[in-house]
Amino acid sequence: MKIGIGCDHNGFELKEIIKNFIEELGHEVIDYGCYSIDAIDYPDVAFKVAEGVNKGEIERGILICGTGIGVCIAANKFPGIRAALAHDVYSAERAQLSNDAQILTMGAQIIGPEVAKKVVSAYLNVEWQGGSQRKIDKIVKKEKQFLTEQGQQAIAGSCGC
Repeated sequence: MKIGIGCDHNGFELKEIIKNFIEELGHEVIDYGCYSIDAIDYPDVAFKVAEGVNKGEIERGILICGTGIGVCIAANKFPGIRAALAHDVYSAERAQLSNDAQILTMGAQIIGPEVAKKVVSAYLNVEWQGGSQRKIDKIVKKEKQFLTEQGQQAIAGSCGC
């Protein structure tokens, strides 16, 4: 599987550990940054990974910041993305099995490297089976409705209607 990974400066050290771990599991990794402990804004990286998922460049993504919350919020702003925060194995499995989450997020200041490896392994070792398709369809429908309404408002606003 092709996995995208990204982080802000708070998640850099954990990202490097997880990147190597994913490669050891036999997956291909695309690193979307950051590439050092120099300060970077987490939305920039979260948007890159989310875009990689939407374009089909990667099958799944993993994002890391201090708490995992910021990158989760940012990735979920990208149309079509379902990112889930998980710091335990059960939540990581359910992110995929119940929610078809394409992106897993974690917090480097919350979770240690060994637990993070178990969480990532759990997330990557399960496949969406369509069990909650009805719920996912509702989310997708609302997202499309919102995007359509926003597009119509933008068009109406730009023509002076």
